[in-house]
Amino acid sequence: MTMRPADLDRVRALPLFERAAPEVFRDVTGGAFLQRFPAGTTLLMEGDRVDFLYVLLDGAVELQGSWKEKETTLALLRPVSTFILAAVVLDADALMSARTLERSEILMLSGEALRRTMRQDADFSFAVAQELSGCYRGLVRAVKNQKLRGGVERLANYLITQRVRQGMCDPIVLPHEKRVLASLLGMSPENLSRAFASLSSYGVSVQGAEVGIGRPEALERLARPHPLIDNHMPPPTENIGKAERERWSSQTGRTCGSVLG
Repeated sequence: MTMRPADLDRVRALPLFERAAPEVFRDVTGGAFLQRFPAGTTLLMEGDRVDFLYVLLDGAVELQGSWKEKETTLALLRPVSTFILAAVVLDADALMSARTLERSEILMLSGEALRRTMRQDADFSFAVAQELSGCYRGLVRAVKNQKLRGGVERLANYLITQRVRQGMCDPIVLPHEKRVLASLLGMSPENLSRAFASLSSYGVSVQGAEVGIGRPEALERLARPHPLIDNHMPPPTENIGKAERERWSSQTGRTCGSVLG
């Protein structure tokens, strides 16, 4: 599909490309093509050779890992997001699978063009390093959340994060199926249902995809969100420079699949 100027503008606004010189941006996107995929389309399988950097422009993508008969959700992406950047930079096989959760528009950038531009342009290489570093920090947050909190605490913090992202509204709307949410939180669907039931005494009520948070202060006391784990929390103001505050602000609310894979 032919690239539209509006699509290029959206890609240009990504932190990865926003400071790139015009000629650098042209080199990286010169061979790009845009594709529309229906829901449930497998974009790549773990173990596949990665030839493209994917940029999600519309829709939703689930990143998955598997072992034996088990599958787990590693990340859920919404526009505008890049994914599989780490594998592209290393010219390596994918460590995960990716599939669309709904009808999606995805821009595919040549991996070879990206690596060539990195070798030629130090500023662009630095932008790639920043993108991967930000995503790595997000991965560390996710691991800490998974290993240091119980299932009820993970769910409570997820609901608080969604409340912030949805403008502090009540009720909030779960952006994904509960089956997918359970996998993302490292829980079975049955354990997720029990966790929701446990949160009823903290003012949480569930009606389909809508979740009411009647007592947000009580839920926060249970969840105890922390800026070194939860990316909706601002970092401590002391001992932090302007650049780090701006970096945190740009990462807040973004889900990054670039360092995975």
